[in-house]
Amino acid sequence: MKVEDAAARLEALGNPTRLKIYRALVRAGEAGMVVGKLQSKLDIAASTLSHHLKTLVTVDLVTQERQNTSLICRANYPTMRNLTDFLVEECCADMSCAAPPKVA
Repeated sequence: MKVEDAAARLEALGNPTRLKIYRALVRAGEAGMVVGKLQSKLDIAASTLSHHLKTLVTVDLVTQERQNTSLICRANYPTMRNLTDFLVEECCADMSCAAPPKVA
């Protein structure tokens, strides 16, 4: 993953409302969630939800699928995994990882 892509995704998740939306979609699993249910669950105005979903879709953290009159949103799990892998791929690369000191 490019640093620029990771930064854009982390920036999108840096907004508390978008983070709540994303976490709700991650919890929903592969089935995703209809926009109306997401709106009710999080008690967010439709226009606000639409604005934040657009940002999450733009950075590829969320996908949307139209089924008849319903718009279903899903967390893009491969992108989420790539982002978390990017964050930890060089863990302790410059030093050995050791268990954190015990707190007395």
